[in-house]
Amino acid sequence: MLFSPLTLGQLELPNRLVMAPLTRVRSGKEGIPGPLVVEHYRQRASLGLIVSEGTYPSPAGRGFPGQPGLVTEEQLKGWADVTAAVHAEGGRIFAQVMHAGRVTHEDTTGGHEVVAPSAIAIDGETRTYEGKQAFPVPRALATDELSGIREEFVQASRNAIDAGFDGVELHSANGYLLHEFLTPAANQREDNYGGSPENRARFVIEVVQAVVDAVGADRVGIRISPEHNVQGALELDAADVRATYGYLVDALAPLKLAYLSVLHKEPTSELVQELRTRFNGTFLLNTGFGVITTAEVAKSLVSDGHADAVVVGRPAIANPDLVRRWREGLPVNEPNQATFYSDGAEGYTDYPAYQN
Repeated sequence: MLFSPLTLGQLELPNRLVMAPLTRVRSGKEGIPGPLVVEHYRQRASLGLIVSEGTYPSPAGRGFPGQPGLVTEEQLKGWADVTAAVHAEGGRIFAQVMHAGRVTHEDTTGGHEVVAPSAIAIDGETRTYEGKQAFPVPRALATDELSGIREEFVQASRNAIDAGFDGVELHSANGYLLHEFLTPAANQREDNYGGSPENRARFVIEVVQAVVDAVGADRVGIRISPEHNVQGALELDAADVRATYGYLVDALAPLKLAYLSVLHKEPTSELVQELRTRFNGTFLLNTGFGVITTAEVAKSLVSDGHADAVVVGRPAIANPDLVRRWREGLPVNEPNQATFYSDGAEGYTDYPAYQN
């Protein structure tokens, strides 16, 4: 079943393998995808769906040196070249819209102030253009600023569609801004966007609704990562997690989004499968960062009814022809982790396709 078609929004996917949004930082200081980025995505067009690396909706939302944006005309032109190349190969591609929130530094954002739900810093360091530096204490967003942040997501989503993307995935996972609103470890607000699970889910719901209104529900997916516990977004209270994400998914289900994508180390757990039932739509699963997803695991998640499609990262990095290799039981290339976040073609566009 992993290699059978799947309807996702208005798209018909030829298989149920989805390329995960993968931070690859190959777009330079101006955040413009160039020919190397075009080639990287073009090579992987046989996957059922490509989700792009996280793209920032505003300069303040930039999380990494070399991260691409969806802001300037030059960035959009670069992405238009990417989407045209993917479509020419018969592929489909969504843009992941990601505001880094507090997971950044002013030396990365070009001097723009680091903002978050609350003035709570992450314990640790981040890579900047000036080397590794401690995460700063972010400025807590005022209530009347939230509508402006919401509009940044909306405009970036419109820009993505204009650049030829088939849709957008809103990044509400892995400790970035939308996720920060969900977790009490990062959100200690005292207004209507903090406190209860319902209040902490409010901003995410408003952003999703606004983007749906702008580009259409069939072009919008969302990614969440309950209990992933990275980058200071700790979710250790199981009852609170269930209440927060249950409320979120219940609010999103009536919108009829293109999909819900869940990253969780226990994809068959009661929590994850309950969220699937409550969403009652196309459900994507990613087994997490700890273990590389194998063909056997991916096949069983779909055939056993735990997911409609499986999201894979490192196998897609190392194997541009992953669908063929897994379908035919061919040997696979091993990913070189040392080149994940470097410059140039090595470990990016030089992984070979299988040769008969």
